[in-house]
Amino acid sequence: MKQDFYEILGISKSADAAAIKKAYRKKAIEFHPDKNPGNKEAEENFKKAAEAYEVLSDPQKKAKYDQYGHQAFDGAGGFGGGGMNMDDIFSQFGDIFGSAFGAGFGGFGGGNSGPRRVKGSNLRIKVKLTLEEIANGVEKKVKVKRKVQAKDAHYKTCPTCNGQGQVMRVTNTILGRMQSATTCHTCGGSGQVLESKPKDADAQGMIMVDETVSIKIPAGVVDGMQLKVSNKGNDAPGSNSIPGDLIVAIEEVEHEFLKREGENLHLDLYISFPEAVLGVTRDIEAVNGKVRIKLEEGIQSGKILRLKGKGIPSINGYGNGDLLVHVNVWTPKNLNKEQKHFFEKSITEENFIPKPEKSEKSFFEKVKDMFS
Repeated sequence: MKQDFYEILGISKSADAAAIKKAYRKKAIEFHPDKNPGNKEAEENFKKAAEAYEVLSDPQKKAKYDQYGHQAFDGAGGFGGGGMNMDDIFSQFGDIFGSAFGAGFGGFGGGNSGPRRVKGSNLRIKVKLTLEEIANGVEKKVKVKRKVQAKDAHYKTCPTCNGQGQVMRVTNTILGRMQSATTCHTCGGSGQVLESKPKDADAQGMIMVDETVSIKIPAGVVDGMQLKVSNKGNDAPGSNSIPGDLIVAIEEVEHEFLKREGENLHLDLYISFPEAVLGVTRDIEAVNGKVRIKLEEGIQSGKILRLKGKGIPSINGYGNGDLLVHVNVWTPKNLNKEQKHFFEKSITEENFIPKPEKSEKSFFEKVKDMFS
């Protein structure tokens, strides 16, 4: 089982943004590759800490993780931060380390020894899912327009920084001459610039293409949840670059009959007065097909039938929610003379006089039970 993000950073769920950042910096410095050369276990711990920080430092991601756990971001098809490599970590969080590893910190291998890998921009799309698709999980194929490097685009070493991705600046201060490293403005830190390109490429040697991407969406996702497909965003220029990610926002299509409440489903079932008196067997709608239920004789309007496990699967793998069937007895508005005469005769008969049993719960008790 994947380790808890709070446990990785050694903090509680109540930790604020400053405490999360401080804990991550401490762990990252402890397991940094420069301090642990050749230590694979330290490298894995370094990546785990970065993945935990990526989620917990973002308020929206943190809220989803607190509610749904790892399943909010993980899934088949490259979702989540587990695919982060060293260059992702250094490019995203290098500034957090400050001067812990020297002024030029920001690349795997330490110091200011080389250029950083430039990551392409992310792409965002919305995917609409029916309740049935959410209940069962689904694989969607979507077309995305993304920038890729043109085949005949060639890059050369940046003349400004000589491929280092950084330039050194010397400043005279009252304390003497101070030297600092800054990102090269010519190549953006990649250490490369465009040498030649085909006519259809832009100024960075990129072209726009249509690509079909397969997205495996796990069961139990919720409206507004975002999933990540690694390396399916835009490319970045240069031979040392890595693609961005494709961010997939889930949009739930409203069902005609079923209403969702977390992992539970609600269905309003209307029956006639004779059906309520005599009892009836009905086939009702569920996310995995029809379900047959039997209503006993004399069933009361407002009765709630709970069908265990007929709801939406938990995204954390804790089983399924339930289907709650709300029975509503339909009172006729238009009666013929004969029908009216029948009810007029029956209105004073003992069997028609309301006699609620003590065990029969009130409306407010039912509502309380439903939300408890």
